[in-house]
Order: sequence, then C-alpha cells, then structure tokens
Amino acid sequence: MTPASTASHFMPPQASEVAHSVDVLYGFLLIASFISCVLVIGGLIYFAVKYRRTSPDQKSAYISHNTTLEFLWSFIPFVIFMVVFVWGWVVYSGLRTMPEDALEIAVQGQKWSWTFTYKNGRSVGAEFWVPVGQNVRLVMSSSDVIHSFYLPAFRTKQDVVPGRYTNLWFRAEKEGDYQVFCAEYCGDQHSGMKAKLHVVSREQFDEWLGNDPYKGLSAVEVGQKVYQSRCIACHNLTEAKNVGPGYKGIWDKMEKLEGGAEVKVDENYIRESILDPNAKIVLGFPKGVMPTFAGQLSEAEIMGMIEFIKSLK
Repeated sequence: MTPASTASHFMPPQASEVAHSVDVLYGFLLIASFISCVLVIGGLIYFAVKYRRTSPDQKSAYISHNTTLEFLWSFIPFVIFMVVFVWGWVVYSGLRTMPEDALEIAVQGQKWSWTFTYKNGRSVGAEFWVPVGQNVRLVMSSSDVIHSFYLPAFRTKQDVVPGRYTNLWFRAEKEGDYQVFCAEYCGDQHSGMKAKLHVVSREQFDEWLGNDPYKGLSAVEVGQKVYQSRCIACHNLTEAKNVGPGYKGIWDKMEKLEGGAEVKVDENYIRESILDPNAKIVLGFPKGVMPTFAGQLSEAEIMGMIEFIKSLK
C-alpha cells in the first residue's frame, strides 16, 4: 500500500474532498455529543450529590419552573439538530449527485467477487484502475443477492441489487491503493469479497487501459491470474472442499453428478462449468451458488483456466 492510502489517525485515509467533508461533520457530531454527555450526566451527578437527602425529615424546596431555562434547553438542541440536518443533507446531496463528465465503469457483484468492465471492453476482477482527479461513476448490479460496494477511504457506499442498476461516484484526489469491501452480508464468504482500487496518473491509466493484460504470459500464468481475481474466494488449490471443489488433482477425474450420472473433468466440462455452472452439478455441491462468467471471460482466459487446472496434478 502506498503512503497516500495509509491512515494517519483513527479514521481511514481521506482520498477525496467528500471524505474530508464527511469527517468534519463526523467530528462535529462527536464533539457535540461529548459536550452534551458532560453537561447532562455531569449535571445529573452534581445535583444528585449536592441535593441528596441527609436526614429522614428533610424536605425539598418547592420550585415551579424556570421559563428561560426551559426555553434554552429546548431551543439550543433544536438549533444544533437543524444545523446537523442541513449540513448532512448538503454532504449527502454531494455524494448522490452524479457528475455528467464522469468516467463510467460497469461493476458486477457476485458471490464473492467484483468484476469491473470499462467502455473499451476490458474486464478485470478483484482490482481496478482510475486516473487521479477524474470523476468516476460506477454503474453497478448483482447477479445473485444484495451486496454493498464500500470504499472507506472515500466515505461512500452503495447497495448493489439484483435486477436493477445502482450508481456511485467519486473523485480520487491522491494516488495510491485503496481497499474495497462488501458491506452487506451475502453468505459465508462475505468477508473475503474484496477488491483493490488503484489510483494512478492519467498517463499510467491510459497506458494500462490500452495494454494487453496477458502479454508475454503463458496459458498457465493467464489461468493463475484469472484464478486469483475470480475464483480464489470459492476454490482452493488443494483437494480440500470449499464452496466449490478444490482444483488439485481434479483434472481427468470422473465426478458423480446429481441424479447419478458421471462426467469426466476435461476441457469441455470446465468450459461448460465456467459459462453455464448449473448445467452439471457435482453430487454434494449446492446448485445456483457459482455465477456464470459468460461474457466476462475471454477465450484466452477460459483456456488459461483449463491449462492452470491441468497443471495442478
């Protein structure tokens, strides 16, 4: 992680102007709450001690009310609450008003990973790149359950809902690497549903966007990169069962399917399992858990996964 993205206090790093605005409001709420707590609890303790009963026949003096005091302890909190309401509305409005000149990136959430697709067709998983100082708009959807795209360094979060599109925008002010989390419980691998945001210069971004990500890599190395970005949350590189089967030793193996039929783990089976994962369900594994990667992986990436699994004997 680069220094720009490292927190220097108890809050995550501030990577945008909006993050600064949210932190100032949050700090005001903390200070106001602390002062209120001291006044109320401190006053309660002070009066309880000062006017405690010291003898059985002691009687308190009759006090009706104090109009000025009653007005002040009602009006002052009202003013503070209205200030916080308007302040919060201004900050929230800034978070939800989408800029028109933004770089748009399509985001797909699925158990338990994120996929990012750019306008030129480049698709990546587990990490994505944006230029510093550029408005970025994420157009997001889910292929299974509700997820929540959370960028702590930008103080912004948005639910990702199946069957519809939701939007989130930000403008990174500092170069660095920033963590993305899913903030909506979505299953037993929820805590592993992470991604990395790389904020780079415009020159670096343009170079990255136009480059072949697998240039100079063998098919096995391509498959390894696909595994690390798309498959690692549900599949091990051992024989141990996770959400899905472990990859080690699975190649050329006969697997028993739901219903009693058998299938050989070969090129066609792996390809079908990537593009239509519910076509053949191995006995002992749930149906409908693995999302389809049709349209998300290129032929080179699919062949890379096949070669990578072959290598794990």
